[in-house]
Amino acid sequence: MAPIRTAIVGLSASAITSWASSAHLPYLLSARGRAKYTIVALCNSSVDAAKRAIATYKLAPETRAYGDPQALADDEDIDLVVCCTRVDVHHQTILPSVKAGKSVFVEWPLAQDVAHAQELVAAADASGSRSLVGLQGRVSPAVAQLRQLLHQRRIGKVLSSEVKAFGGSLDRQLLSSGLKYFTDLDVGGNIVTIGFGHCEIWGPATPPQSRSTDNCAYSHVLGDLTDVRARLQLQRPEVKLRDASTGQVTDWTRSDVPDLVIAIGVLTASDIAQEGATVLVSFRRGQPFLRSPGLVWTVNGEKGEIRLVAQGGPTLHSSTYTEPVTLEVHDFQSDTVEPVGWSWDEWQTELPINGRSIATLYDLFAEGKADGAVPSIEDALARHVQLEKLLQTWPRSR
Repeated sequence: MAPIRTAIVGLSASAITSWASSAHLPYLLSARGRAKYTIVALCNSSVDAAKRAIATYKLAPETRAYGDPQALADDEDIDLVVCCTRVDVHHQTILPSVKAGKSVFVEWPLAQDVAHAQELVAAADASGSRSLVGLQGRVSPAVAQLRQLLHQRRIGKVLSSEVKAFGGSLDRQLLSSGLKYFTDLDVGGNIVTIGFGHCEIWGPATPPQSRSTDNCAYSHVLGDLTDVRARLQLQRPEVKLRDASTGQVTDWTRSDVPDLVIAIGVLTASDIAQEGATVLVSFRRGQPFLRSPGLVWTVNGEKGEIRLVAQGGPTLHSSTYTEPVTLEVHDFQSDTVEPVGWSWDEWQTELPINGRSIATLYDLFAEGKADGAVPSIEDALARHVQLEKLLQTWPRSR
């Protein structure tokens, strides 16, 4: 099969440590990636900006440069458009390509709100556009191993689960000046939608227009929650802004985004979960208690308990793995604890950690396993609906 002709939107020459360059590009330029994909175009804020990026990343000289999403969509020699821009321009950037029927890979969040996400889904339904979304925690190896333990009935049916997570930003009081938009709820990219959204534990009981309910790491493992109740709090509204190049605090801003989310719900009965099983998740922005892990996830069952500990935090699809991620099973009958190993596939180890789960999504998509195997924009819409309902309980006027 010929490689999928791919265009990237948002690969910037001035941001060589961006998510596009650190998580997407390594796979696409690897031997494995080149066998399945070929980069044929870039689209940036201008044609000149795209040309600079082509030169910076030493892409093929015939790579086409675009400065307009519609011009990109009109190029009939492009099969897949990858959108790695800031979330509040995802919609306007990718909509022309969706309407043109091209396949799209959109980073999470899909859009700044439910209304814009719905328009993208409607356009994809009309054009037949195939899609995948960067909710890649579901394909991370530690998560896959945990899910396997549950389906092997190592602890019997699930009775309850608890998640205690910290992160969303490196510091509880500071943000890089380039991430100031994290403090503006209307932009749509913040620690609730990105940080909590990537580690949220439930899938919708009846996802709207969705082909798959298991669209993020924890819901993929445990299943759907009902009767979800949440408490949101803004503990530190004044946020200092730090210059990324000097490390110095240069300004401050006032946030209207919650920095603490606590949610509780009941698992839908399933092959692995008992009816009425309770799930509790706590997500707080910034660092945990000194020298404590950034994520502790326990799953309590009839015969035992599983504990996943990630020292680096809750993003089980990316840089969390720069520090130890461990799995253990406590068997109640023998009262012993057994470590459970997990590993990356050999080909993944050749890639930077941030790009390994993204690479798995690309692999699955190239193999034609879009429906259900990878999260789609329909799945992303379901996640947006959940988060919007949660955020509607947040009183923004203070």
